[in-house]
Amino acid sequence: MRRRPRKLAADEADLWRRVAETAEPLHPRRTPGPPPAPGPDAAPPRNPPPETAPPPAAPTRPFRIGERATAERRGHDIADPVAEALGRAAPAMDRKAHARMMRGKLTPQARIDLHGRTLDEAHRALAAFITRAHGERKRLVLVITGKGRADDGDDPVPRRTGVLRQQVPAWLRAAPLAGLVLEVARAHQRHGGAGAYYVYLRRPR
Repeated sequence: MRRRPRKLAADEADLWRRVAETAEPLHPRRTPGPPPAPGPDAAPPRNPPPETAPPPAAPTRPFRIGERATAERRGHDIADPVAEALGRAAPAMDRKAHARMMRGKLTPQARIDLHGRTLDEAHRALAAFITRAHGERKRLVLVITGKGRADDGDDPVPRRTGVLRQQVPAWLRAAPLAGLVLEVARAHQRHGGAGAYYVYLRRPR
């Protein structure tokens, strides 16, 4: 049978207390210091401390498309203006007559207005008009094309404006009309300016 431990008497407990106060512990307790720095081969801690959250970004001002655009808006220009392209070539007709024509001093003997026609319709009408005027021995005729719809400048893809204005000089210098036409030039302002062409025909043989 296990014996119960005997309680110390008052004088015995006082003696034990005084002995314990004078005794030195074999393993004194140490105050924990900072942990040593990890070596280069040390494994990362399993639970790394949470990173400090970055400061909140400053609110951005709403941006409206076109707010920095200048007041002046220009359309795209992907080709030389037709008038410049025609003006680079030396005149094939008499220079004095050419100068008078460019100043609006010569009156066209016939005219055709191609407004509102499709390309196919305008091409056929132009060919018939030039052939008829040449057969009637006319020399100066006027072809009205119009300036075309203005480019608003907002289209990201450059586009030519005034399809008829671009196409008519090419038609007049290609078969079957090239053999009948001597000169093509932009009309004077009194005869339509950039929206019309003077066509000076060759003499019939």
